[in-house]
Amino acid sequence: MERNYREDQLNEIEALDSIYCGELEVEQTEPHKFRLPIATTEYDTEVETEGLSCKLLFTYTEKYPDTAPLVEIEDPENFQDDYEQELLEHIHKTIEENLGIEMIFSLVSSAQEWLNVKYDELKNAAESAKEEAKRKVDEEEMKKFEGTRVTVETFMAWKTQFELDLGITERKEKILAENRKLTGRELFLNDNTLNESDLKFLMDAGESIESVRIDESLFQNIDDLDLDSDTDDEDYVPE
Repeated sequence: MERNYREDQLNEIEALDSIYCGELEVEQTEPHKFRLPIATTEYDTEVETEGLSCKLLFTYTEKYPDTAPLVEIEDPENFQDDYEQELLEHIHKTIEENLGIEMIFSLVSSAQEWLNVKYDELKNAAESAKEEAKRKVDEEEMKKFEGTRVTVETFMAWKTQFELDLGITERKEKILAENRKLTGRELFLNDNTLNESDLKFLMDAGESIESVRIDESLFQNIDDLDLDSDTDDEDYVPE
């Protein structure tokens, strides 16, 4: 028995109108040409910046469903440059898998799933880009705190320059100059009290000049001392 394509097509149109609750828009009936909208769950018709959406325009061929229907994409929203062609290729693959049976519902469902997958990829890519940007910002902030790795040489160079900039070096040199240990000669020249005799130190110790006595016995019998003279030298030759 020969298949009644016209009747099969009309029956499918009625089913689609029931399934999509008034979203089916019939443009012509000979042959039937109609459109159905598809969109990701995030798509907002008021904002129009979230999610993906488009309309699928179907046209029955004379021997549909044994032959493939014509499919066009209208009013794509937030599509990337290659999305429209990719979606058409995906729909045609689904058509090949369903030839011989009414397939519009399957085509719409498959296209809807494709949109969801693509939008998930977009969201993941955007999130990855955001995380990468944040990571770079965090790295730049960390570099401000890390600075240059410190070694003994770099620290000493920094310390020297730092003290010069703040005048610390100059103050240190002044303090050292004022407090450095003087030599005996410098003390003598700088302190007039050192011009006095050693008796000054004895007086400071509580002794008086009168308490100083010379032991004359140390100088008695000086003639008895055997003092060598130049004449006792065997090698001495008088001039």
